[in-house]
Formats: sequence, C-alpha cells, structure tokens
Amino acid sequence: MAGDERTGSEVGVAGRIKAEDVTLVKERSNIEDVVREHVTLTSGGTGSLKGLCPFHDEKSASFYVRPAVGAYHCFGCGEGGDVISFVQKLDHLTFAEAVERLAQKAGVELRYEEGGGPREEGGLGRRTRLLEAHRVAEEYYSTLLLDPGNHVARTGRDFLRERGFDGDAARQFGVGFAPRGGEDLVRHLRGKGFTDDELVTGGLAGRGQRGLYDRFRGRLVWPIRDITGDTVGFGARRIFEDDRIEAKYLNTSETPIYKKSTVLYGLDLAKKAISRDRTAVVVEGYTDVMACHLSGVEGAVATCGTSFGVDHIKLLRRIMRDEADVSPARVVFTFDGDAAGQRAAMRAFGEDQRWASQSFVAVADSGQDPCELRQSGGAIAVRGLVEDAVPMFEFAVRTTLRRYDLETAEGRVQALRAAAPIVASIRDRSLRPEYTRVLSGLLGLEVEQVGAEVARAGKAAARAASAPEATTRERGPAADVDAALEPTADEVAGAVPRPDLADPVVLLERQLLQVVLQFPGLLDAGELGELDPSSFTAPAHRAVFDGVVGAGLLPAGLTSAGWTDAVAQAAPLAVRGLVPELAVAPLPVTMDRTTGQPSRRYAGSLVLRLREMTLTRRISDALSALRRLDATGDGDPARSRELSVELSRLQRERADLLSLEEE
Repeated sequence: MAGDERTGSEVGVAGRIKAEDVTLVKERSNIEDVVREHVTLTSGGTGSLKGLCPFHDEKSASFYVRPAVGAYHCFGCGEGGDVISFVQKLDHLTFAEAVERLAQKAGVELRYEEGGGPREEGGLGRRTRLLEAHRVAEEYYSTLLLDPGNHVARTGRDFLRERGFDGDAARQFGVGFAPRGGEDLVRHLRGKGFTDDELVTGGLAGRGQRGLYDRFRGRLVWPIRDITGDTVGFGARRIFEDDRIEAKYLNTSETPIYKKSTVLYGLDLAKKAISRDRTAVVVEGYTDVMACHLSGVEGAVATCGTSFGVDHIKLLRRIMRDEADVSPARVVFTFDGDAAGQRAAMRAFGEDQRWASQSFVAVADSGQDPCELRQSGGAIAVRGLVEDAVPMFEFAVRTTLRRYDLETAEGRVQALRAAAPIVASIRDRSLRPEYTRVLSGLLGLEVEQVGAEVARAGKAAARAASAPEATTRERGPAADVDAALEPTADEVAGAVPRPDLADPVVLLERQLLQVVLQFPGLLDAGELGELDPSSFTAPAHRAVFDGVVGAGLLPAGLTSAGWTDAVAQAAPLAVRGLVPELAVAPLPVTMDRTTGQPSRRYAGSLVLRLREMTLTRRISDALSALRRLDATGDGDPARSRELSVELSRLQRERADLLSLEEE
C-alpha cells in the first residue's frame, strides 16, 4: 500500500523507527479522525465517506475514505494511501516525520533501531522539535502576560482591556506578552534543551553579531495555530510608543512548519462551527477574530500578514463542504469601510469564481471593524453585522458605481459599462435578471438598456474565455472591476482626454466653439450667456468655453488673433493647444461669398441645438434621480417634490425652446 512506501533509510536501520512501532501507530490512528481535521466528510455509500479532495481543487466531491480498511482515494486526481501517507502528503513531511506526528497524538512512544532516536536537525524529528519549541514559547508568553506582578506586561493587559478582552479571553486565544529584554525567550528555550539552530529555524529567534536575539520583543503576541491546533508561529502587535520597529504588526517568517498562505488565524477554534454551519466569516485582524468568537460568531478566521488567497479558499472549501451539487455554503468577508477596505473587498471579488457557494460582504455603516463594533454595540451588533451581509456581487456593483458621477448621462453610461460585466459574471443565471433590475434602479436607467449591456458584456466575457491567451482567460470581469477602481493615466497626469468626435453632441460642441473663436462678432453676448460650461459634455470643450468666459465672451475690439490669444490665456493649461486648432479648423458649412462667414442663422442654430441637448440631458438626469430614489427606498418626500418641480420646469423650458426653433 502507498502508506508503506519507505526506504531502508527510514525503517529498520540504526536510529530509525522500528517497524512494529510504525504498525502500532497505524492501528491507533483512526484515518477518519485524521482526515476530518482537514476535510468535512459526508456519507459516500455503505462503509465510505466522501469530501472535497485536499490535494486538488474541485467543485464536486471525489475524495473517498474507507475507515474499515484505513485507506483513502481520490477519483479525481488519483491520490491514495493510508493514514501515514495522508499526513505525509498533506503537510509535506517525510515518512518518519509523519509517523512521529501521528505517534505523538496517539500516545505511542516510538523506539529506534539500536537505541537511536529522532535527529534534532535535518528531517526526522525536526518538525516535532519545532512544534514543541513553539508550544513552550506560547506558554511562556502567556504566563508573562497574565502575571499581575509583571508590571511591564501591564501595558499589554491594558491594551486588551481597552478593547473589551479580559484574562479569560486572553487564555482562550493564548494571547501573551513578549518581554522587552531581547534575549529572555532565547534563555528560556535554551534552558528547556532547544538548540540555537532550532530557535532560528523555527523563527523564534534571529541571529546577530552578538548572538541570538528574540524575534519578538515588547509586544503582544498571538499564537498562530494550524488546523490541528499546533502552534506554528506568532503574530505580534506593537504596544509601546518607543518601539524602534515601525511596523504595527510583525509575523513569524516562513519556516519549515509555517506557511502563511496556507494558515488562517483562529481556524483551529472555528473549524467545528464552519463545518457544522457551512459558514465561514473572514475578518481582518486577530482582535476581530476574538471579538467575533466572543460574540457568538464562532466561524471567524483571519489571514496572518498576507491577503486572502487561493490556498485559503481551498482550505475553507474543504471544511465548509463547498460543493456545486449540494445546498450552498456561505462565506462572509468583513472589511473596514475605508478605501483600503474597499480594495480588499474587490480583490476578494476577483477570486469569487473559485467558490461554489455565494460570498457576502459585511461593512458596518459606521465603518467600524468587529472589535470596535463589539465595544460600541455589544455582541448583538457583531452578530447583526454578519447576518446583514450583502451579496458580494451587490457590493462590487455599488463599489464600482461610486467612482462615477451618476448625476450626468455620461457618468451613468460609463458606470453601466463598468458594472455590467459584474452582473454578467454571476454564476447563478437565475439571479442575473434580478441584479439587472437592481442595477437599473441604482443607475436610474431603463431595465431594457441595462439588460442589453449586461448581455453584451456576457458575450464579450465568453469570447475572452475562449481566447488562446492565458492572460485573457484569467482577467475576466473581476479584473475589469479592479482596474475600474484605479485612476486612469489621464487622471493621474491631470490631462484632459481628446474629444470623441464620433459623438454627434461632441461634434456640435466643436462647431460652436469654432464659430465663437473664428467669427467672434457672429454671436452676441446674450446668446452665449444662455450657455455655461456644463452645457459642454466633452471635458476639453468645457475647458475651452471656460477660457471664452474668462476672456469676456466678446473680444471688445480685439482682432481675431488677439481674441484667440485671450481665450488661450484664460483657458486651463491642459487645453491651450486645442484653442488654435479650433481657431483654424474648417467648418462643414458653405461660407457667404461676401463676408467669408457662415450665416447668422447657422450660428444661432448651433446655440439653440446645444441648449436643447443640455435641457434634454438635465431632464434625463432628473428622471434618473427620481428612479434612484425609488430604487434605494430612501423615502425622501421633500427631495421627490423638489425633483418633480425641477422636472416640470425643464420640460416647459425645452418646449419653449423647440417653439423658437420652429419659427
């Protein structure tokens, strides 16, 4: 069997584990119990259990365990073996290390050939030694924190007390205090028989010119445990203002027993609740985990000095039994309400397709994290935060829309184009029509217009998914959303984008500015006074008109060249190059042979048409605002009446303008 794949260097040779002890470890190690520490198992038929494979990513369970024969096999990736090989492959251990780990849990005292024993370095026994060093360190740190006679540690106790955590809470989560001396832990561990190399290899100490020094000094420390409950590292927070290390948090560097991308803080305490409720709550910090657990949200976990990634998803999916063919599981992300929290949420959305379940986002209205929320509102507020979480897709849509000015038609169209791929990417097709209606309400646009854009985005995503380039396949709508949160190159540089002359409204604006600059006497100040910079949709044209207004609307005796110079000087620096271009560009109209100018009627029609388009756009804005009020349920009667009055006024003004055009 695969579990017995070992060489003579591991069994039956001087200093190696005796074969009969290996057999005893296998007999006393229940494979079902060992696997359940990592995978949620359900009935797989008579005598079998099944779950999501821990060795490859899958959406439906193909990993089977037969406790009666002590074996496992995955019909998806082909991995199989006994309880020893399972531990060996899952934790990347040698055969002997896996046996030692199981023996420790099973209470089996191992014997070695010719009186040998575990080597303290380089393989056999090293993991056990490092885990034991961390257990002793955790006990040492905890004792120092909870010792009322330790006045230096009082700062740490005050820190916890100010956040609502008492001594019982500190004991439950193993919180401790690292002394400030610099070598206290090193001396303590040396006294327990650990070597300098073990302390450095395990990340508990560093090596300097004067010898070893404590990795953590003068900080609160939280033990980071793997899923089985073994302490594999520490997270430390600064509590003294004169701490010379600027970083607020320090974490154990990666070691043979600690890989931060595969560890979640609090998972050892949360795994039972996550498996039972099929719900995981991902928070941002150690105190947030504590606050959640103490508030009854027992499925809370946090990453350890890294962002939530693919390996974390795989880990939780196995425990949650996040399968495509069973009832949906639930994962809730809590984030701070600031910009950094929004970016973190959008990164989580970028990996949303990796879940079979639906993911949610919980952000308190006050912007408080779970620890702060527990202090201000108690346990009920923390539970309410999780219970009121909104679907990840809805949060992603709302976060994306915040970047755009929904009071303008251009902003709504841009927002629609950015948000439509999010709705199109919803896995559950039955939810797409409802989210299309939600997006329609948030934008104040017709459902048909939004539905057409969502359908277009879906087709574009399908084409991208079938493209041969891997980078195209990997981007998807989530990457587009993430990019939408970042400023464009033009925004970063403070530049004004070139007007899009394919847009007939923008083309009309350009022709009017050409007339104003090339033939300044053709329009009077009263006509131009009917316009304002907001009448121009293209930012560059709006900026040029700012220059026209700044120069006084009319040249007042200036020559044409002088007028153009005056406008250029009054216009923002970013569009000064556009002014001479407009001053010489030909107009698409026949000029009068006598005056060399376009007709007065043509110039006036440009003003009237631009005014009409401006009124039409403002009417659309008012209608959109009314729809958004209805969609969000704000229930502001005064604002609704104000918008209705404004809408009636704009419609009358437009009707009057149209009657002038007909004359």
